Amino acid sequence: MIEHLDLEKLDRCDTAELAKLTRAVGEVGFLTVSNTGISASRVERVISAYHAFFRLPEAEKRRVDMAVTGSNRGWGASRSEQVDPAANPDFKEVFDCGYELAETNRYFGKNLSVYAPNQWPETVPEFRSIIETYYGDACSVAKRVLRAISVALGKDANSFDTAFDTPMALLRGNYYPQRPVSAGEKDFGIGAHTDYGCLTLLATDGRAGLEVQMPDQSWAQVQAQPGTFIINFGEMLEFWTAGAVKATLHRVIGGSAERLSVPLFFNPSYDTNVAPPHSENVIQAGEHLTRRFNETYVHLQAAS
Repeated sequence: MIEHLDLEKLDRCDTAELAKLTRAVGEVGFLTVSNTGISASRVERVISAYHAFFRLPEAEKRRVDMAVTGSNRGWGASRSEQVDPAANPDFKEVFDCGYELAETNRYFGKNLSVYAPNQWPETVPEFRSIIETYYGDACSVAKRVLRAISVALGKDANSFDTAFDTPMALLRGNYYPQRPVSAGEKDFGIGAHTDYGCLTLLATDGRAGLEVQMPDQSWAQVQAQPGTFIINFGEMLEFWTAGAVKATLHRVIGGSAERLSVPLFFNPSYDTNVAPPHSENVIQAGEHLTRRFNETYVHLQAAS
């Protein structure tokens, strides 16, 4: 069962809601959440902005092609990622943006790919302002969810806060076209994978497509209308909590209708040690994320 939670109740540390959260993070690794302060109309506006970008002629999208810059900022064409090495590259298109470093930031000038400069299309009116504003609000929601998880795990509500002072937070527009008629058993919108970082906050256009591997190994659809968010957790948070929070396999096979989703991948600062508590190991968040990106993006596979 995928639990549905109310973020305002979690903010208030409602006992019953925290119990649901504890089950969700430890048993399934997926949940849905509402009452975040981000309305359905806001999400629809963000999705419309991404749609406007993905409908541009390919030559226009290639002006912000991440394969040219060698980073993970801007447009990624269909087949530009391969999350499952046993499957073919994914047939979705993406647009990525991330945290903008100030010149005074300790990571500025270190040429770290996870903090690469953003690229913005010039021909979609208000695209940058709509996406940047949503990025900030979505990061705030992700922080609130992490605080609730801290409380649910018996820790101080602010225990994660300082690790996110310069978050490696990536916002993405995913465009899944109709599944090609020629698609075979190794073709996916996105292949089965676990996310790499901490917490993923996913807004969607409401269409079905996302499937989650349940504890009994079956695949279940998870769906949410704009204004309700799907949340799942990545490998870093599973390490960091010694398995108390589960990173779960999920996929999109694709169907007869196009689909658009907007995940925020909310990850800590580069130097954060995400190894299990009291462990002698060191797992540097930035190195882990960089390695996983290099394994996934086709243009970075070729360079590594």
